[in-house]
Amino acid sequence: MLPGIVVHPLKRIYDERGSFTEVMRRDWMDVFPEEIMQSNMSISYPGIVRAWHKHEKGQVDCFFVIGGSLKICAYDDVSGEFDEIVSVVEWPQIVRIPGQYWHGFKVIGGEPVTLVYFTNRLYDHKEPDEVRNPWDDPTIIPKSINGNPRDARCGKPWDWFGSPHK
Repeated sequence: MLPGIVVHPLKRIYDERGSFTEVMRRDWMDVFPEEIMQSNMSISYPGIVRAWHKHEKGQVDCFFVIGGSLKICAYDDVSGEFDEIVSVVEWPQIVRIPGQYWHGFKVIGGEPVTLVYFTNRLYDHKEPDEVRNPWDDPTIIPKSINGNPRDARCGKPWDWFGSPHK
C-alpha cells in the first residue's frame, strides 16, 4: 500500500437480535490519527465512477461502505504507484486515503453503493480543498498496482471499465 493508506477490517458481532459493529474509535490511531471534523454520506448508482480528485490542504478521507460494493483506487503521481481496494458491505472495513493521492471509486455489482466517509477537515464551500481531474484522465498510468509491476494493467492509462485483473 502507498504510505498512509490503511485498510482496517471491522469486527461484526452477531447475536439473535442482529449485529453490532464499531465503525470508528478515537483510540484507533493507526486508522485515523487525525481528529474527525465531518461525516458525509453519498449514494452512487451501479456503474458510476467518481474520480479523480485529491486534497492539497491536508484533508484525509476514511471510507466505510454500508451498502453495495465499491472499487476504491489511489494513485501517487510522484512515484506512479497505484492501489486498488475492493470494499463491500459483507466484509466491513475502513479505508483511509491521505489526500495527497489522486483517488476515486467505481460502483461494482448491480446495486447502488451507500458510502459514509469521515474527514479531518470541514468542507469549505467557498474554497474547497479539492483538485479535480476527469474520471478518464490519461495521465494516470500505474507503474505498479498493489505493488505488482507485472500486472497487465501497468504502463497504460487507468481504465475503470477494463476487465478485472486475473
